[in-house]
Amino acid sequence: MKKGIALLVLILVSVFCMSAVGFSAEETEEPSTLQLLDRTESMVFGEGRTGGLIARLTDLEISMFGRELPGSISDRQNALINFIEKGTPAQPPMLFKLGVAEWVLNQMVFPLEPIESRIGKLEKILEGSSMETKPLAMRLERLLGLLLAENVTWQDTEIAESTVLKAELRESLYPSGIKVGEQVKMILAEDLVVGTSLVAPKGSTIKAHVSKVEKPKSFGRPSQIEIAFDQLIPLGPEEIYLTRGQESEEAAKAEKAQLAAVGTSFVGAILLGPIGLAGGFLVRGDAKEIPQGTQVYVQTSELVRVSSYPVPPGLQGMIAEKDEEAVSDDLFEGMEEATQ
Repeated sequence: MKKGIALLVLILVSVFCMSAVGFSAEETEEPSTLQLLDRTESMVFGEGRTGGLIARLTDLEISMFGRELPGSISDRQNALINFIEKGTPAQPPMLFKLGVAEWVLNQMVFPLEPIESRIGKLEKILEGSSMETKPLAMRLERLLGLLLAENVTWQDTEIAESTVLKAELRESLYPSGIKVGEQVKMILAEDLVVGTSLVAPKGSTIKAHVSKVEKPKSFGRPSQIEIAFDQLIPLGPEEIYLTRGQESEEAAKAEKAQLAAVGTSFVGAILLGPIGLAGGFLVRGDAKEIPQGTQVYVQTSELVRVSSYPVPPGLQGMIAEKDEEAVSDDLFEGMEEATQ
């Protein structure tokens, strides 16, 4: 109990130290007080709540820390955002730590779910029930204490330009009626690891959108839909910008060759994933559905330094290099289902 209280005090001290940091200069338009509160409530609870601003802010602080924070409304809001998303040099933010806990227990993360739900699910897996009446910050620190022998730390890691990543559709895509600008929900299909540092676990969010829609052409040729990939959201607060290039094209071609080498027709592969294994972004407009789990290769657009989790020796077996010549059994199972 004393250890848990000490950890919570350390967290609260970090929050107060961060309260004056404010938002990044890169933001072009600062959100209003209510917009900021809605956003924070959505991260924590899954949706914005109703009622007076002060009451809502106090409820959020009590849910997070078990007490109301001091300072102005602006200071308190900034403290919450910094604690949840930005962290300090010595203390990673809550979302970073939560991602590490999920990765250790599930080998993937679930960033689109609210913090409250994610912590509750981890507690149920570990202990069979959740501690719903306790502050979320204390609950997460307790989980980390059960999972890890050491505190969660973070460090800067360099991601080389043109690093190839594998993405997959989080939800099925239905080309009929799709419009330019529509968001396409995708996730990282494999951990992004540099050496023994975890940058982005499997399941991390990849932002993508429909960038072009061509109408049907003459001679019965169907319409085409072009999908652009924007950013990968890693464990840390940074974003990693993505693009399509020679390296990702070659990765797609190599996967095609692997499939052919073991006797799987490329026709069957295309049935599974026309925007993935076919090696491009164009989707035929006459395709009824692009199924959830369809994979595509992308790559980083520039060299970038981001925050990462230095995986301790006892967990480094989880990031052992995969045999690049091996083809996933799950992939074949999916193709068998698609071609039946």
